[in-house]
Amino acid sequence: MADRIERLFQAVRKPNREPYSNEEVARACREATGESFSSVYLWQLRTGKRTNPTKRHLEALADFFQVPATYFFEDESGTQIGDELKLVGALRDAGVRNVALRAATLSPQGLTTIADLIEAIARREAEQGAAPRGVHPPVGDEPSEPAVAADPDRPREDEGRQPGPRRRR
Repeated sequence: MADRIERLFQAVRKPNREPYSNEEVARACREATGESFSSVYLWQLRTGKRTNPTKRHLEALADFFQVPATYFFEDESGTQIGDELKLVGALRDAGVRNVALRAATLSPQGLTTIADLIEAIARREAEQGAAPRGVHPPVGDEPSEPAVAADPDRPREDEGRQPGPRRRR
């Protein structure tokens, strides 16, 4: 349970890409349910110190993070949504997003070639003990933002409904 809750916090971010705090999420859950829901309780759920949350609390968390409540209850649903959350987290990285956007126009054969190249590079880096993902290069060596022209008719990634409190009716 703690892993699933933590995955939500890692993948679903504010519009400015900063993570939500326990207090922000707990406050939204309190407002949505009208029930007691403290930031300490949420921290305990995230760290596994508390392992038996109420169904109402899990539904409030699911509502806040915009995932179905089955994410917490069903293994198959939880696994599928967990995989989608990993993808969302990876796409926050400008370099990964740039590769994905460019690959979207390739043929199936081109995609296979790119996948093979990525596998070969990953093996070589693992053998050489290259820095793992998330370790940033020194200042001045960062990759620039992708040079992809924006489509004015396509909604931006940050448009539309953002995670956060929804009032129950």
